[in-house]
Amino acid sequence: MPRPYSQSRALFAITRASYKAIFSNPSAIVFSILFPIIFIMIFGAFGKGGTVGVRAAFDNTSDTANQLYTIINNIKGIYIVKKDTAQSREDLEKGNLTAIIKIQRSSDTTGNKAPYIITLKSSEAVNQQNVLVLKTILSAVIKNVNERMYPNTPSVATISEDVERIPGRVYRQIDFILPGQLGFSILFSTLFGIAFTFFGLREQLVLKRFYASPVNRINILLGIGTSRLFFQLVNVIVLVLVGHFFMNFTLQHGAITFIEMLLMTVVMLFLLMGVGLIFSSIVKSDTSIPLLINLFGFPQMLLSGTFFSIEVFPKWLQQICGILPLTQYNDAIRKISFEGLHVYNCGKQLGILGVWIIVIYAVAVRVIKWE
Repeated sequence: MPRPYSQSRALFAITRASYKAIFSNPSAIVFSILFPIIFIMIFGAFGKGGTVGVRAAFDNTSDTANQLYTIINNIKGIYIVKKDTAQSREDLEKGNLTAIIKIQRSSDTTGNKAPYIITLKSSEAVNQQNVLVLKTILSAVIKNVNERMYPNTPSVATISEDVERIPGRVYRQIDFILPGQLGFSILFSTLFGIAFTFFGLREQLVLKRFYASPVNRINILLGIGTSRLFFQLVNVIVLVLVGHFFMNFTLQHGAITFIEMLLMTVVMLFLLMGVGLIFSSIVKSDTSIPLLINLFGFPQMLLSGTFFSIEVFPKWLQQICGILPLTQYNDAIRKISFEGLHVYNCGKQLGILGVWIIVIYAVAVRVIKWE
């Protein structure tokens, strides 16, 4: 009696052959591993001492009915972040804010003391030079208001010498840059790898021959896709380990955080493999593949917080950024690595990625071609 056809052996053979083909192409290794490492080392070298620049927020209990509040809000030397109390404290703990400013009316009613008192709340994660810069700017504002409006009266406000300091963790530049580089790396290398691989197999009639064999179609897709997924996971492992051991990238819970980053990456890779399948099926020549990939990838590279925060954009553009899959991946990786959240805490990110996956594979099922 002949042995029944083994689908598992066929799946393993396709996976092994596809994996060998990846490593036979040196450019894949260079573009997937070497270039992102160079990017990480360049961008990670900026701001090693923590946050740079004077970003501040007002305490929600501040007195807002005064000239100081208006001037500080509009002065170019201070970037005022408008967030609720919990978000402001979280940013302060990470060093993303220099301080939280509180303006209070003085309890003195004699008129011999300044009518307002300005107090600052900072954290241990903040570069203290930034706090001194902020206090210098505030002193200049007070002096300017006095000279223009109250030349013959006591100072309109005093700045408390004691700065309240709360515990905080240093949020290094590498903690922002490396997750963005992970997303950048898997986005383009996965799209190029999957799209060109499936297009080449279809044009060479390899897929047609596979389709005529006893191998299930799903195993053909899984075999080639799994090899690409493993290859990208190797890239992610290398980048994270280089970032952690050589650039002091934060892994809040050590190995557990590392594993959860890989799990989130698997979800993103599954999404990107669907996009690659669509591109390989709708193009008529391989010269069209880079155009489609760039149309899909470059807007995300610029708008998904890869190299800089999306907070620099107007509110309406931030709304668009928020629906992009790479934004959700970057946000989830940063929350897991630095904030110490777990995958199950990233419900919003997983939900948006899940919607993208459903839509992408619904399209892929309709457009995929075997010959």
